[in-house]
Amino acid sequence: MLGRDEAWMSPGLDDARSRPTDAGRVPLFCGSELAARIERAEAQLIAEATEASRRRRADGSGFVIPVAGGVATFAEQDSPYNKVAGLGFGGLPDPAVLDEVERAFAGRGAAVQAELASLADPALVDMLTERGYRLAAFENVLGRDLSAGSRPVEVPGIEVRRSGPDELDTWVELVTDAGAHPDTQGIPMEEFPRDVLERAERDSAAINGIRRYVALRHGQPAGGASFRVAAGIAQLTGAGTVPAHRRNGVQTALLAARLADAAAEGCDVAVVTTQPGSKSQQNVQRRGFDLLYTRAVLLKHP
Repeated sequence: MLGRDEAWMSPGLDDARSRPTDAGRVPLFCGSELAARIERAEAQLIAEATEASRRRRADGSGFVIPVAGGVATFAEQDSPYNKVAGLGFGGLPDPAVLDEVERAFAGRGAAVQAELASLADPALVDMLTERGYRLAAFENVLGRDLSAGSRPVEVPGIEVRRSGPDELDTWVELVTDAGAHPDTQGIPMEEFPRDVLERAERDSAAINGIRRYVALRHGQPAGGASFRVAAGIAQLTGAGTVPAHRRNGVQTALLAARLADAAAEGCDVAVVTTQPGSKSQQNVQRRGFDLLYTRAVLLKHP
């Protein structure tokens, strides 16, 4: 699911056998310009997923509020799309807008979760902490340079193919099952109720431009993944392997297929969000991803 490739949803980049393929390469450097591109794409992604949730629910409970180049979103109770994203690259937010955002979350009995990139305007941290926000967690954003292309990787026994509209329900069930059984290496992931997770996956699949993939191991559905293209960025928007098929190269194959397709579509960089010190982070780094920056997760309770 969204944003993590594993994303909150990607507990499963789990092939311990994958090895570096670009020895001697120059690591991808991320300055404020690239970080701004990534954060804008992330905010757009979260907003579109939340709009999909609002269309599905049609009860007026959700919202999408623009905030200084970023966005504040609420999809439903306990949803991973309840957050403030993309701040710090379009000037400081108007205090009156933050008042509106905080009232909107409080009215739904939810804390405000603001995700701030370490390359964003430092004054934003002071502004939010003065308003009562407190540090709760971190997440890492990693990227891989695709300017030289990316080749598919063949993993014995694993077939990866695009997932068509006729198998949406099967795909949602597959990635939900994977997300409901997260890997335990590294900093613990935030967990979500299975029914909320399933609806969030369905909403993410409704985002414009999402490409869905399924991996078969010896002919059996073993994992699923997705990505989308946003302004030349390939956002790896979720991947997971069901527990019975982990440690067999499923995530390596899903990652390679998406990178090859992203490069073929002209993307110059692929990005993924992981939990710090997680198996997901370890495996994408083995596939040529570099740590670009960290996001601090700040909370303000109603």
